[in-house]
Amino acid sequence: MNERDSEDVAYKLKEKGYEIVSDEKIADVVLLNTCSVREQAELKAIGKAGHLLRSQNKNTRPIVGVMGCMAQNRGADLFDHLPDLDLVVGTQKFHRVPQYVDSLIDRVGDIPKRIVAIEDEEGSESEIKDHLDTEIDNPTAFVSIMQGCNMNCSFCIVPKTRGKERYRTIESIVEECRELADRGIREVTLLGQIVNAYGRGSLRKINNKTPFVQLLESIDKIDGLERIRFTSPHPISFGEDLINCYKTIPSLCEYVHLPMQSGSDRILKLMNRPYSRQRYLEIAMKLREVNPKMRLSTDIIVGFPDETENDFELTKSAFEEVNFEMAFIFKYSERKGTPAVSFNNHVPREVKEQRNQVLLSLLEKQSLKSNNLSIGKRFQILVESKAKRGVGKLMGRTRCNRKVIYDGENCEIGQMFNVQISSATPTTLFGEKI
Repeated sequence: MNERDSEDVAYKLKEKGYEIVSDEKIADVVLLNTCSVREQAELKAIGKAGHLLRSQNKNTRPIVGVMGCMAQNRGADLFDHLPDLDLVVGTQKFHRVPQYVDSLIDRVGDIPKRIVAIEDEEGSESEIKDHLDTEIDNPTAFVSIMQGCNMNCSFCIVPKTRGKERYRTIESIVEECRELADRGIREVTLLGQIVNAYGRGSLRKINNKTPFVQLLESIDKIDGLERIRFTSPHPISFGEDLINCYKTIPSLCEYVHLPMQSGSDRILKLMNRPYSRQRYLEIAMKLREVNPKMRLSTDIIVGFPDETENDFELTKSAFEEVNFEMAFIFKYSERKGTPAVSFNNHVPREVKEQRNQVLLSLLEKQSLKSNNLSIGKRFQILVESKAKRGVGKLMGRTRCNRKVIYDGENCEIGQMFNVQISSATPTTLFGEKI
């Protein structure tokens, strides 16, 4: 989501005549788009901004701005840590960044001029829609369909930093996807804090289909668009109509990232996650039944306040039962302004670390077993980029989101090929083009 927001801001600056440079050392303006989900992310961003502000002569240093969730969360308080910071821009003011930068560049004399823009702005949900052109066009693109979250999970800062749910129209989203397809984009990933809750309470069901399913069906009709993905959904909005899409919508990829957070009903209730362990397991089972090629990933928080060893064992057993092949596993991190901060019986750091390692080890085992089953099989991949390692190596992804490395030419980026898998690691498949 932050990548998408950054791309949109960069486009708007470029449209105003600014040039994107390859090295921050020669930039006149440096903007850091920040995350606030975990404390460590905020600390890293503050450290990076401080380095930028200290590393150059005060009279020649670039304009430095912080934008995004941390900016929204901390606002003017950031000046306590970064007194020379120039710009603080919240999540609903991204479209105004060029005018703020213009104002800072035009400031006169040595008097510092700070800009703090974190107020809510009606209509801002429709502004994240512009895409950059690149020298080698990436065949994939992110499409923001909504902003905000109404769920109020007790551990989560997102409702504070992103505000209430706000939805774009189906027509505007489909038009953006059509324009991307016309540019050669083969795959889109739809983005939202609770992406499958799109339109709830605002757009009506049609033929017993939710607005999100209506949107998926509309995008599927776009010529040239081969694949649709979305992230991140919530179990509460994963109804039968959406599950059935995995057998009725050809371009919808058989991969679902479905945050579980915990396998204990008691902890889920403390988290204010309005589903049960059993309901989550039912969704996972139905997804695999509807499409046997389905691959599932998740988010897990270990060490949530008052999590007992029994609660953790329930999470571990659910993790095994669903057989997740990829996961983001987090040690609980307190976020000021969330209800969980006031909860009792916080779990010791060493216990969090131990539980984290148990699940990471289990994940590695499950992922390797799943990937090894792919050896000798053929998959269609969309080639996305050069591989990070290896001369002449390219990276593509299967429909079920497995990363595949193979020998290829740069001109193949953006194309689709069949590959046969020859070996595997827990995170990557290796193969040969057929």
